[in-house]
Amino acid sequence: MGEGIEDAGQRVVTVVGIGEDGWDGLGAGARAAVAGARLIVGSARQLALLPAGLEARRAPLPSPLLEQLDRLVRDEPGLCLLASGDPMLHGIGATLARRLGPGRLRVFPGVSSVALACARLGWPEHEAEVVSLVSQPPEAALAALRPGGRVVLLCRDRHTPGQVARLLTAAGWGDSELTVLERLGGPAERMTGPVRAAGLADGDFADLCVVGVRPRAGTDVRAAGRMPGLADAAFDTDGQITRRELRVLALAALRPGPGELLWDVGAGSGSVGIEWLRAEPLARAIAVEARADRAERVGRNAAALGVPRLEVVTGPAPDALAGLAAPDAVFIGGGLSAEGLLETCWERLRPGGRLVAHAVTVESEAVLHRWHRAEGGQLVRADLSYLEPLGGFTTWRPALPVIQWQVTRP
Repeated sequence: MGEGIEDAGQRVVTVVGIGEDGWDGLGAGARAAVAGARLIVGSARQLALLPAGLEARRAPLPSPLLEQLDRLVRDEPGLCLLASGDPMLHGIGATLARRLGPGRLRVFPGVSSVALACARLGWPEHEAEVVSLVSQPPEAALAALRPGGRVVLLCRDRHTPGQVARLLTAAGWGDSELTVLERLGGPAERMTGPVRAAGLADGDFADLCVVGVRPRAGTDVRAAGRMPGLADAAFDTDGQITRRELRVLALAALRPGPGELLWDVGAGSGSVGIEWLRAEPLARAIAVEARADRAERVGRNAAALGVPRLEVVTGPAPDALAGLAAPDAVFIGGGLSAEGLLETCWERLRPGGRLVAHAVTVESEAVLHRWHRAEGGQLVRADLSYLEPLGGFTTWRPALPVIQWQVTRP
């Protein structure tokens, strides 16, 4: 049984993907499913694409949809939901599959807007990264940008292309090529571009549109690509930051995976949590920071670096950890001497989860030695020096050594 819907019996819900070509674009199986439904639910635009002779009742999608979805499935046997294109690509089909399970779902996918966009642009579909801005802020597009890449953005409405163009320009990607594709697959299909992001003004676009992006990086770009190891200068910081080299070591041990949740405890500038999310688009992360000014800075950094979905919790650990979902990975950047912090993180960590902790004081190092003797793992000492000016010369200036504990919970 999936999450959310527990009392709908064994009723099967049908989801039919319909494009701008309407009834003519549906296959025989999809047509039969729609014709045999008792209730057809969809947007006004989708319902208008159906022929007049169908016997089923028609109803608009309830709003807000997720809050009423359980009731709709429970109370309406023979339900058929209409979706745009492929319902399993950032659509209602994927949501229902999680809630009902695949055994109680029949899906008739149509041609997705991504497939149509790639066909019009001449892009190999497997080489394009897809980012949905339907339920995310436009900043989510930033994490997917890398020179030479191809990105397809699913837009929330007609304003999204202009918002993306302004955002990319402000972030140093103004030379990127943008193509706006509207109402794909139907008689009103239209394509605008390619045009430089800096030159794309707010247009009279349709709400049903996507944007194809060929990223071109300027010299002032803060971050490009998903490989961990962003420069420290990419983050707004008051100096409380896990430096680049140690961050890379930590992320290699944390190993972000799809759907996995990270606790970034003592987040500082948020660098570890942000890089975790950039490295794995399907991962989740919670940054826990005691100071309100730093917590606010973490949120700003997350948005500027393309991961506005980072959840920020303000408060001192371990108290601030109460009620949070159990993590698959934990990073502790400081504060190991706080009573009960490491104990709480270890107890809440899922079996097989990874924990990485950093210590710079003798007292914190002693905590890690004690835990290493009890739980195993690996202790690493990192001594780094950075080239800096010394009068009219240059010298290697050592940073404080950092002790890193890497461990997997049995």
